[in-house]
Amino acid sequence: MYSFSTRVRYSEVDSSLRLSLPAIINYFQDCSIFHSEDLGIGIEFLKKEHRVWLMNSWQIEVRRFPTYGERLQVNTWPYDFKSMFGYRNFTLTDEAGNDVVIANSVWVFADTDTGRPVKPDPAYASRYPLDPPYPMEYAGRKIELPADSTPLDPIPVAASHLDSNRHVNNGQYVSMASSLLPDTDYTKLQVEYKKSAQLGDTIFPRLSLQETSCTVVLAAEDGTPYAIAKFSK
Repeated sequence: MYSFSTRVRYSEVDSSLRLSLPAIINYFQDCSIFHSEDLGIGIEFLKKEHRVWLMNSWQIEVRRFPTYGERLQVNTWPYDFKSMFGYRNFTLTDEAGNDVVIANSVWVFADTDTGRPVKPDPAYASRYPLDPPYPMEYAGRKIELPADSTPLDPIPVAASHLDSNRHVNNGQYVSMASSLLPDTDYTKLQVEYKKSAQLGDTIFPRLSLQETSCTVVLAAEDGTPYAIAKFSK
């Protein structure tokens, strides 16, 4: 397991002083990147190898929203590699030792020259120590598209949305989707990433409300999804 300690900042909370879902995503993403960097197989290493790990899906469950000023430990560990896929768990743990947020993630290893998935070299993958998967109920990677949805105002992709791969960062999609929710009472999140939006693209959101869930499709103008986010209560 790889961990780092943090404290919930005012800039990371919502109007109720609770840690926001986009901020949780950022904690987890930072933790996985720190892990790879400390193993010597981080961003610059991958760049030289013409390789990249791309997020395929998130499954996040909030047992309790941490609040402003709270001290937390962010934890992550890989638990499996299959073909071009890597599987990684995350937890947010409070000072009492309780896992207040748990998560599963699926990543795809890709060739940056071709844009196609490739299987990681065993010598590279073996540098990640594997731990057992977290005891949680695992959802599938795919999210069913809602039959009916309401189109919302388009979102132009800005430079501030991009990461070092020059694509919209996976956390930015969650931030966009979260800003469209009718309330903040959702405690479960699934995200499926379909294709990468880039600077100059425009994202066309569609919102579908169900009794206990809300699905946001962030799509290109032709309706092809960039990402699908499902929030549940």
